[in-house]
Amino acid sequence: MKKRVFIINGSGGVGKDTVCELAAKRWKVKNISSITPILTVARAAGWDGEKTPAARRLLSRLKEACTEFNDLSFCYCMEQYEKFLAGPEELLFVHIREPAEIERFRQAVGSGCAALLVRRPSLEAERGLLGNRSDDGVLDFCYDHIFINDCGLDELPERVERFFADKLT
Repeated sequence: MKKRVFIINGSGGVGKDTVCELAAKRWKVKNISSITPILTVARAAGWDGEKTPAARRLLSRLKEACTEFNDLSFCYCMEQYEKFLAGPEELLFVHIREPAEIERFRQAVGSGCAALLVRRPSLEAERGLLGNRSDDGVLDFCYDHIFINDCGLDELPERVERFFADKLT
């Protein structure tokens, strides 16, 4: 199988990590997030790891500042992509929220890279906006694929496998 990259996005709590975990039951997966190096900065600043609305705003603003300062997140993602190319994994999931950063990473990777939006309409309607640019702007991009996570956990593994099997053929 040819290696494939999916830039995965969706607002908080829609099941992005669950989709990645379920895909890993069928394929060899590497799962990374552009926010990972920012979490280290946030912890050094006193963040306790809880993703409250205030913490989500902090993480979004820190990522923006670090992107301006030294492109920390993008450089991290590209390093991880190079490791993926050299490793045994078949699928790379790269969690990126900001539309401009999604497009930038997709252009850097080239063919074999697709942008995937995970949605859970019932949660999104109930919760509304989360109050930060990164979460609230997820629909401001034209994705290659959309996965609707609107079923129970018992049905989800089969739906995830069918979804990716179709995209990988």
